Amino acid sequence: MLEPHPRETFTVGVLGLGVLGAHVARAVAAFGLPVRGYSRGPKEVEGIATFAGEAQFDAFLDGVKVLVNLLPHTPDTANVLNARTFSKLARGAYLINVARGAHLVEADLLGALASGQLVAATLDVFQQEPLPPDHPFWQEPRITITPHMSALTLREESVAQIAGKLLSLERGEAVSGVVNIDRGY
Repeated sequence: MLEPHPRETFTVGVLGLGVLGAHVARAVAAFGLPVRGYSRGPKEVEGIATFAGEAQFDAFLDGVKVLVNLLPHTPDTANVLNARTFSKLARGAYLINVARGAHLVEADLLGALASGQLVAATLDVFQQEPLPPDHPFWQEPRITITPHMSALTLREESVAQIAGKLLSLERGEAVSGVVNIDRGY
């Protein structure tokens, strides 16, 4: 459990400012907490201090008390949640990974918990799913495990979205959410 902190110093960092990350960042900021967002390229999100690119990664992490990972899985983001990343956070920070298991170096998380650099983690995704019964995460009381359910697919909304995109394509209009194969998402 995190110790109480003054709201103005309880910085939350959101890795990934896509649709989900920007939504999470705005929702957390609505509670009056300082929020930082990180993305590969420059983005503006009202009320959020934004950082972009490798050159700004350490500045983004510096002093963050809760790190929320919502990055896409690409070759550039594999193993991003590692000992070096954890060392840049505020001592006693908390990790939430609801993106991809491939982002997390599992041994580094256990080491950061053992040293006190991190006090706890909530993990919704893992390198191997389902998480094997003998995995050390099951025995670590500072890790909360959820069953890969951070985002539910709502059938009616999904069908309406697909139908709307098909109609837009029929009319020759551009559609959102197109995968950029060069970026990997």
